[in-house]
Amino acid sequence: MVYGLGEALKNLNSYCQERTTRIRNSLSPSRPSMSETTIPGTGGSSSSSRASTTIPSTPNMDPTTPTVDDPAPNTNNVPGMSRDEFRQYGKETVDYIVDYLENIQKRRVVPAIEPGYLKDLIPSEAPNAPESFESVMEDFEKLIMPGITHWQHPRFHAYFPAGNSFPSIIADMLSDAIGCVGFSWAACPAMTELELIMLDWFGKMIGLPAEFLPLTENGKGGGVIQSSASECNFVTLLAARFEIMKELRQRFPFVEEGLLLSKLIAYCSKEAHSSVEKACMIGMVKLRILETDSKFRLRGETLRNAIQEDRNLGLIPFFVSTTLGTTSCCSFDVLSEIGPICKENELWLHVDAAYSGSAFICPEFRPLMNGIEYAMSFNTNPNKWLLINFDCSTMWVRDRFKLTQALVVDPLYLQHSWMDKSIDYRHWGIPLSRRFRSLKLWFVIRMYGIDGLQKYIREHVRLAKKMEAMLRGDAKFEIVNEVIMGLVCFRMKGDDETNQTLLTRLNASGRIHMVPASLGDRFVIRFCVCAENATDKDIEVAYEIISQAAQHVLHDSVKAVIAEEDEEAVALEEMVADLNIQETPDKGLARQNSADAVGQRLERQLSKEEILAQKQHESLAKKRSFLVRMVSDPKCYNPKIVRHLNMANHRKMSQDLYRDRTLMQTISHSQRPNRLSQSPGSAGSAFFDDDEDRVVADVQTGLQTPI
Repeated sequence: MVYGLGEALKNLNSYCQERTTRIRNSLSPSRPSMSETTIPGTGGSSSSSRASTTIPSTPNMDPTTPTVDDPAPNTNNVPGMSRDEFRQYGKETVDYIVDYLENIQKRRVVPAIEPGYLKDLIPSEAPNAPESFESVMEDFEKLIMPGITHWQHPRFHAYFPAGNSFPSIIADMLSDAIGCVGFSWAACPAMTELELIMLDWFGKMIGLPAEFLPLTENGKGGGVIQSSASECNFVTLLAARFEIMKELRQRFPFVEEGLLLSKLIAYCSKEAHSSVEKACMIGMVKLRILETDSKFRLRGETLRNAIQEDRNLGLIPFFVSTTLGTTSCCSFDVLSEIGPICKENELWLHVDAAYSGSAFICPEFRPLMNGIEYAMSFNTNPNKWLLINFDCSTMWVRDRFKLTQALVVDPLYLQHSWMDKSIDYRHWGIPLSRRFRSLKLWFVIRMYGIDGLQKYIREHVRLAKKMEAMLRGDAKFEIVNEVIMGLVCFRMKGDDETNQTLLTRLNASGRIHMVPASLGDRFVIRFCVCAENATDKDIEVAYEIISQAAQHVLHDSVKAVIAEEDEEAVALEEMVADLNIQETPDKGLARQNSADAVGQRLERQLSKEEILAQKQHESLAKKRSFLVRMVSDPKCYNPKIVRHLNMANHRKMSQDLYRDRTLMQTISHSQRPNRLSQSPGSAGSAFFDDDEDRVVADVQTGLQTPI
């Protein structure tokens, strides 16, 4: 009784003090009117102009919400954003997002910037005073947007789709507003329970066996949402390693664990994602990369032979990672052959269907999963092809206890009284903290329905087939992969250098964006249908851009060959002859005359080259951009492609580059001609050696040993 009365008096006292403070503020002559109220921090320093904004009053029946007569305490005095400001700016931000997505086609697909562009535009020190929302948004559009690669652009055809949709965005907004961290059931019960239900829904939608589903009665299976397919590959490898090491410790109790670990070996195909290789590096186990068939698929017989060979060498096979929908060409490993071999040899079979797994909601694609009943784990990424924004990678296991026993750590401060009746997802992955990712699945599945999602998948496949047909009908191109999903791999009929030039030219234009891959030791260009609302017109425009660029590449290559054979070679020979002039008493004058003559000849040569390359000069800076080189040049984008480049061609390119650079230095700096003739071991030869060692990789052995 006394305690209750004390609390009541305390609350009454607090209420009186609060009302007194508000009345005093309202009577203060320095109090600004609502029409004069400005955004906090409008006097702060910034590179952009500051704009005062009137904040409209918002009627609200909640007595705790500030009104016109009861001003928001955060209006002027507290940095950040008040509730009324958030209402206003939140609506403005939603409008900005809608306008951005509606007009995204007016922007360049890839930015025309170099590394470090932002360092000179943003102050080196954080501001002391708060700045206005208008100022931040102005700088966002002026500074950040020029460095954005627009993954939702209708002519973004690189990598795989970056799933996005309005329901997913709204679900993420709600998740961010809730701001909970659901590492256990007790930390946020709804987060854990909705994730269980969504994994059960989605597993049924794609046709997974009941043994994988989390709500199967008396089942040991289960599902979890990870951040990415890379994390799925890693945690399944850890679970498989824990399982085999537990068995080996029982069989060989007196052998050091390090020695046992050094005997473990995993398998994947050469088309598997690089995250498998990284998982083995971190997991300290060997990885054997296996060859594929003519359709870039891993076959059972190849795996069987590799297992037998490694057992003969004293190694212990334990893990096989297969792929349904490889990154390079969307090929499908033959699970119906690989599964029985894994079962026979008691190997953990993991199936990575990061991109194509979402397509299995369409019954016509499910035969590609034949053999999934042999798998121990399976993952797919709704954040690629199911209209859900990153991150959201769903993973299922046949036996959840084999997964959690490898990852469980249970300190007292994370325990709760419902542990015996609930699932704690902190035992299912690497990080402890988890976001409310299942909310996005729930919103998207409900607001599109299975029928709407199937229509979306089928439309992308149809558009990819249309691009395939258009490229096949053009004599300049050839199709390299079997087009099953939304990915088309093509190349110009010619050498790798021609195709690399084509891709560089396309990406440099800013009108379209694609990336390369290596298939059958050949450089290919990947075209993926990515935009949610992609249309036939988008495909037709993309084909026209590709076709026109190919025409220019063919035309320029012919001109370049003629110029190199007729003029560059003659100029170089004459220069070499000039450099070999015998020493005379007046050797200084002879050298100067020789340099002048060489300079005149090179000036004539460069003027002709400028005429031949007149159309290319305006985009030269773009072609040199780091981003374009990264995604177009295999030496930057994918080290595996370097292994398949012709070493002689690369050496010739290095020599041509050095020659051109030296000739230009001779003209611009009036260098003496004898600096071009360098003896072995001088700077010139060192350039070739350094470049060759730096760029050309060793031949792939197919076996990745631990660090």
